[in-house]
Amino acid sequence: MTLIKFRTALLWLALTSLGTVPAQAQNMGQPQELPTVTLHAGMHNIVAQVAKTNEQRQIGLMFRKEMAAHEGMIFIFEEPATQCFWMRNTLLPLSAAFVADDGSIVNIEDMKPLSDASHCSTKPVRYVLEMNQGWFAKRGLKSGSKLTGPLFK
Repeated sequence: MTLIKFRTALLWLALTSLGTVPAQAQNMGQPQELPTVTLHAGMHNIVAQVAKTNEQRQIGLMFRKEMAAHEGMIFIFEEPATQCFWMRNTLLPLSAAFVADDGSIVNIEDMKPLSDASHCSTKPVRYVLEMNQGWFAKRGLKSGSKLTGPLFK
């Protein structure tokens, strides 16, 4: 048992003995379902779950076994910064588009499932859109392409 798993198990025991289990712990091992927003990449519609709290962003698309081609998750941060993502407990191969405030894609990174390798934006961004791996490439989207929708100025 790794140290992290051991600590998680101890925390779980402590919380359950107190009768207090936070939402994140209750759903451990389960994909989260969040409110969605519709975004557009040219003629392509994206139904993206919105992860805007620290807890929602930390869980992201972990534990999900499948995701429809037009679905994804958009991570929203309070301030632009260099954002870095990994794939711990994430079963699906994903592509992450790091997106500027105006909806312009800064860079796209392909990420392998269950990896702790870090994938970062090349410039400060407030948004990261995760889709099934290859989704952006199949549609000819790359750095400089523009997403539209209610989130972008």
